[in-house]
Formats: sequence, C-alpha cells, structure tokens
Amino acid sequence: PVIYWFRRDLRLSDLPGLSAAASSGGAIIACFILDDEAPGDWQLGGASRWWLHHSLTALDDDLRERGTRLVVRRGSTTEVLSQILEESGAHAVYCSHHLEPWNRALDEQLSKSLAVPLHPHPGVLLHDPAQLKTQAGGNFKVFTAFWKTARRVIEVGPALPAPGADAFASHALPGLGIADLGLTPTAPDWASHWQDLWQPGEDGAAARLASFLEDALARYADGRDIPAAGDTSRLSPHLHWGEVSPAQVWRDVVAAAPPDSESRDRYLAELGWREFNHYLLYHYPHIDQRPFQQRFGEFPWLADQAWFQRWTRGQTGYPLVDAGMRELWQTGFMHNRVRRVCASFLTKHLLLPWQWGARWFWDTLVDADLANNSGGWQWVAGCGADAAPYFRIFNPVLQGEKFDPDGGYTRHWVPELASVPDRYLHAPWTAPAKIIDSLAFRLGQDYPLPIVDHKTAREAALAAYKGL
Repeated sequence: PVIYWFRRDLRLSDLPGLSAAASSGGAIIACFILDDEAPGDWQLGGASRWWLHHSLTALDDDLRERGTRLVVRRGSTTEVLSQILEESGAHAVYCSHHLEPWNRALDEQLSKSLAVPLHPHPGVLLHDPAQLKTQAGGNFKVFTAFWKTARRVIEVGPALPAPGADAFASHALPGLGIADLGLTPTAPDWASHWQDLWQPGEDGAAARLASFLEDALARYADGRDIPAAGDTSRLSPHLHWGEVSPAQVWRDVVAAAPPDSESRDRYLAELGWREFNHYLLYHYPHIDQRPFQQRFGEFPWLADQAWFQRWTRGQTGYPLVDAGMRELWQTGFMHNRVRRVCASFLTKHLLLPWQWGARWFWDTLVDADLANNSGGWQWVAGCGADAAPYFRIFNPVLQGEKFDPDGGYTRHWVPELASVPDRYLHAPWTAPAKIIDSLAFRLGQDYPLPIVDHKTAREAALAAYKGL
C-alpha cells in the first residue's frame, strides 16, 4: 500500500497528490494527524477547530462509501507517520504541498527522517510561488504586476476525478474517533447553531460554489461590497480547508460567465489576491509577525486592552464596526468590505497593533488562513506589500451610509438600533434630542457612545504616521 496523508486538502476530487497515489499501483491508506506541536505560534483557533471536526467527518463519510476509512491519530507528525508506515508496510507517502513556513520545514524534516519517499504535490494554489519572478529576477511586491504575470502562466487543466473504491485499501489500522480529538466547543457550545449556517466538507463546497454561480456571480462586480446583498461566494473556508480546489473554482467561474464579464474578472482577481498573499508569505515568511515595511516596526502603537475588548465585543459605538464584529462572533465569518472597515478602525482609530486584530481573527474566523489573514491585516494597516496608504482611513460612518444605506446589515447584527431612522443609523449620536428621546433604547446605556471621535482619531493616526 501507499499512504495518503491529508493535511489541509480535505477532498477526494481534483486532488493531484491523491491522483498520483492512486496511479502508483499501491492501495491507498488515508490518514490525518492532529499535531499539537506544529505550527508553534499558530495553533488552530476555536472556529477553525469546529470547521475541521465537521470537515474530517465529511471526508471520513466519503471514504467509507469507498470501503475504507480515515485513520485519525494525534501526536508528532514524524513519529505518527513512521508508526503507520511500520504497521502498514506502505512504501511511500503522498500529500499536498503546503507553503506556510512550518509546513515547508516539516516537509524537509520528513524527507530526511521517513524510511520511504515523501511525494508532495501541488493543488493548494494555482501557481508555484517559487517560479514566479519579475523581469529583473526579483520577487513581486505589487499585486497588479504580479497578477498580470501570473495570469499568463497559470494553466488550469481538466479536473482530476476522485479515485474509485478499488484505489483504496481495506485495513484494520487503529485510530481515534474524530470526536476524540476534542475539536468542538462544549462549555459553552458557542457554535451550537453553526451547522445551520455552514456545511463543511466537499459536498458543502460544491453546493456553495453552485449556488454562487447561479445566484450571485452575475451581480458580483456591483454587489460584492454590499454586506446585506449576499453576492459574495463565501467559499473562503472551503478553499482554506481544501474542500474545493482553486482550479475547480477557476474552471467553473470561467465557464459560467462570458469573457467580457466584469464580475468574472473581479472574482478571478480575488482568487489572485489569495495567490498573492501566499506568494508573499512564501518569500517573506516573517509577515505573520512583523510588518512587511520595516519602518512600521517603529510605529507607536498603543496597548489599551479595554479598547481592544470593546472592539472584539462590538461595543465601539460605531454601528457598522459593531455589526461586523458581532457577525464574526456569532457566525465565524465577516463580509470582506466590513472586515476592512473593522481592521481600519482598530489600527487607525484606536491605534492598536494589527497583530492583535490578526490574532483575534485567527481565533474567530472559520476561514482563518495565515497568508490571507496576515496579508489582509497588513494591507489595511498600511504596512504590507502594495498596501493601502496609511493615510487612507476609513470613515466608519460614511462606509455604513454608502454600503449599508437602508441598514439591513447593521440592524440585523445590532438590533438595539432597530428603531433609529436610516438618516441617523450610522451615527445615532448626531440625531436631534427629540428623536433620541423617542427611540426604544437609551444612547450611552443600551448602546454605547463612540469610543473615540473620528476626526480626533484620524488626526492622531496621521500624526503618528508622519512621525515615522
């Protein structure tokens, strides 16, 4: 037999490593290892653990339909793989090639320590970051130039079918039950309603993609910034956990829209940003902790834990920010436009470190991805590659008025504001006293006054930036 080691590629179709294992001539033994020692500083957050539990369950169900099962174990990846090799007599290990710094180090270690060959295969990205260079031979630091070059070299071939039942081994290797990994919350079960919101697994990813293509892709160019519209794909957790390949998303989007479609180009560019963030992490592995632009290492961030706690709880007094933070806590997700507003508010209104925000998102997002999370936060904070200028400071009131004008999104997540007229919804403290007195809540008690004044905070942020 051969081992297929599932990592963060929890699917059976369009998976190059699994197809290679099926073509090797050996029956496949599928395994998953929860290694609590790797990845060091970035242990799985709570939302990620919930998703992983359900995704592994779906994968195991798919394997059982093929007459086999997922061997689940916990411990050092090197030690556990060696044990499975010894118990099974397998002559090779196949897997997908993951590019986070710890995964690259792990692959190198396994190549030296395993008694059989390790065969990592692509499938996580559309391109190989090691192969893409500027004309001068350097690394890309600007998205537009990167994407122009990447689109020329990306080749998306036909989809690889899932191996049939005859490709897998029937075996009696011991393993843990998925529930034994303790991935889901219990005291309290804050995710008890999440299965009504999400369908982790390959089937869920396929259904989500089909729904997006049918219902929202045509409106994506205009609707993607409107949080109440539902015109984004919400595929990010499925892509992160490898339940659908980026190549499959690319194929289906290209097939579903005409070549001159603005919505198609904008969505493919979002896949491009995913590629760009992984490219940056590959070439600059420090960006999960330190700013890409070194001068921001001296930025005079504040350390106000009370402000940070109010931001995490959606109690800043700015309705769109609070709506986003509450959506995140209650669903494990936040609309992309609102993510930017919330991140800008933390770093440029409260002057709190982007690393604090990145850590909070890492723990609370079901799509928490090291490359995208680090790249996104640095982009908003102004210290990343090709980042928004630091002096671009989102006005949370104007953002709400522009992208949630009728308040459908804000009122859903901040129901205290249900009775506030649209005109004052995104700045209720500006309403005349007569209107405030008539509302069904007490401003400053049932809903907080703004934690900071926008104009004052903006001036302080600009002064700090000029001090660099």
